[in-house]
Amino acid sequence: MTNREKRIENFAKLAVTFGVNVKEGEDVLITAPVESPELARLMTKAAYELGARAVSIDWRDDAITRLTFEHQTQETLNEVPAWKIEKLEYQIADKKSNRISIYAEDPDLLNGLDQAKIAEAVRENSKATKKYVAYSMNDILSWLVISVPTNKWAQKIFPDLSAEEAYDKLWDTILDVSRVTEDWDETAKNWEDHIKTLDQKATYLNDHQFDKVHYESANGTDLWVKLPKDHIWTSAGSDNAKGDPFIPNIPTEEVFTAPQYDGVDGKLVAVKPLVYNGVVIDDFNFTFENGKVIDFEAKEGYDTLAQMLESDEGARYLGEIALVPYDSPISNSNILFYNTLFDENASCHFALGKAYPTTVVGGTDLEEDQLKDRGINDSLIHEDFMVGASDLKITAYKADEAYPIFEDGNWAI
Repeated sequence: MTNREKRIENFAKLAVTFGVNVKEGEDVLITAPVESPELARLMTKAAYELGARAVSIDWRDDAITRLTFEHQTQETLNEVPAWKIEKLEYQIADKKSNRISIYAEDPDLLNGLDQAKIAEAVRENSKATKKYVAYSMNDILSWLVISVPTNKWAQKIFPDLSAEEAYDKLWDTILDVSRVTEDWDETAKNWEDHIKTLDQKATYLNDHQFDKVHYESANGTDLWVKLPKDHIWTSAGSDNAKGDPFIPNIPTEEVFTAPQYDGVDGKLVAVKPLVYNGVVIDDFNFTFENGKVIDFEAKEGYDTLAQMLESDEGARYLGEIALVPYDSPISNSNILFYNTLFDENASCHFALGKAYPTTVVGGTDLEEDQLKDRGINDSLIHEDFMVGASDLKITAYKADEAYPIFEDGNWAI
């Protein structure tokens, strides 16, 4: 077994142990690309070795996805067949399967297609499956987003390399930034130490219960963000409804909470592209007033960004504020991944749309209108975008006393 093969095996083991933390008798549901089945197979093996009852795979194919959006009618695209709902009811509501999504989409997958058609289909499907998304958003079950190289994604990142070289380099990069080595004990220690570090940052922020934060950068970012009363900063790990710890993202570098949805004012400039519905959105910014996006610009992907903001009323409000140091493994790789899992963990970011109910005390026991009363946004979307410039300054305030949180893009606490 080569060094890389051993690391990939440990990567799969990391996903089912530290990631979703599979327990004996539990089910696992994996969504995976057909182009790169190796990781899904290794995860399946590792899950069964931990005592999983059943492991199911939902295979995805980019080429078929594009053909579907290109040729199906709007009516057909909008339809969510009863059998799909029954499947979700069984796997999510009944079995509460540990969910692993292997996210490795071609960043340019849906370029050139009718974006209004795609946006409507995504919106209607999101409405039909909203109940089941809540099982992840509320941490009722364990869930994980992780990635594997695919050829088009790798060549998007490394256009000057051959297909094979790009694929291999992306594998090595994913393993590096995910703190995975060929030695399992070393990999586990890396993650135990990393979780401890992020937990310390979250504890400091939770203990202070700041009223608001101010973002400043030379690129034009000048944003004030109020924080809800009794908000919770969450680090790498979460606990599911059974009390079992899990890690939703591998890799992860963030500490996050929810903003007061109607308490955001100023300008926010993105520093990395966002891939949404298979289209790259780049060089964009937002202007907020009383929490709402009242103006926006984008030099690339403007129409797609406009469609995203029209998903529903909550799409124009923020649902997440996340702190990520500029000096981190993903950022230091100096690679633009065109993949939100990696790019959001290389940069401080926000998310438009739905907030995690877990980010406010008692939030998972509240209905949507009660969460709104607590300042927590609701939407069909949750889309992260990156704002962490190298000179980003974040100052927190409590009773008008200032506390430096970030200086020059990095933690000041």
